[in-house]
Amino acid sequence: MKIAIVGAGALGLYYGALLQRAGEDVHFLLRSDYEAIFQHGLKVFSINGDFSLPHVKGYRAPDEIGPVDLVLVGLKTFANDRYEELIRPLVGEGTQILTLQNGLGNEEALASLFGAGRIIGGVAFLCSNRGEPGEVHHLGSGRIILGEFLPRDGGRIEELAAMFTRAAVDCRTTDDLKRARWEKLVWNIPFNGLCALVQQPVNLLLARKASRKLVREIMHEVIAAANAQGLATPIAEGYADSMLEFTDKMGEYRPSMQIDREEGRPLEIAAIFRTPLAYGARQGIAMPRVEMLATLLEQVAS
Repeated sequence: MKIAIVGAGALGLYYGALLQRAGEDVHFLLRSDYEAIFQHGLKVFSINGDFSLPHVKGYRAPDEIGPVDLVLVGLKTFANDRYEELIRPLVGEGTQILTLQNGLGNEEALASLFGAGRIIGGVAFLCSNRGEPGEVHHLGSGRIILGEFLPRDGGRIEELAAMFTRAAVDCRTTDDLKRARWEKLVWNIPFNGLCALVQQPVNLLLARKASRKLVREIMHEVIAAANAQGLATPIAEGYADSMLEFTDKMGEYRPSMQIDREEGRPLEIAAIFRTPLAYGARQGIAMPRVEMLATLLEQVAS
């Protein structure tokens, strides 16, 4: 399968490297890493074993790649206004588009440009950070959940799941993509928001009783909003405790939004905070702690 990686950050580089190692025809759209990868290849430092790809197909512009079978979108959501520019040259008659981006609204935005039938949503539970140019560090997890944007025969997402599985990714499918997106928001909203604000990793946030309690309260707000969206199966309140236990094992992990703030990049406030807040408000669900987080993040990002 010919695959284009659009958004070759920590997520795109990691999954793209695994897919190339497994024998897929992977083409990376690169920016700052182009020279390093062109000269030295791509290095992956992983809890599952380090490896390197001496030869990587990297490009500066999408029209150098041309139409592909699959576009894997790993862009930060603040760059979604570049969908047309970056993805259109990659789209042929049978091209599928898989977004592994954070938050809500990405599938809808892609569907409005390229047609809803092409769009597949994916939720990636991945702990990874960028290193030096041409390096990515995989610190934990990596599971992907795939779901169709429109109801249809699940055959194609089963094929994609099998492809990721062959690449040593724990990949599953779901009939309720909406639920999977909200489940990740239960983690993303408190940890990305609070760690970016206080500029401390997750282990320090969870070490104090007061901040651990705040994380749980924010999670419960997100779960309440999620369960008002007509999910096939509600998210249990106990899911918050399972996410806390999951995070306890991460150690000194800095979420992506914390790193973005530390490095002076834009923050993914709209997709991770404002759109979920709007969905909750439509159903009459108050999310005061989430609203506070969004407001403070907008203040420090301005």
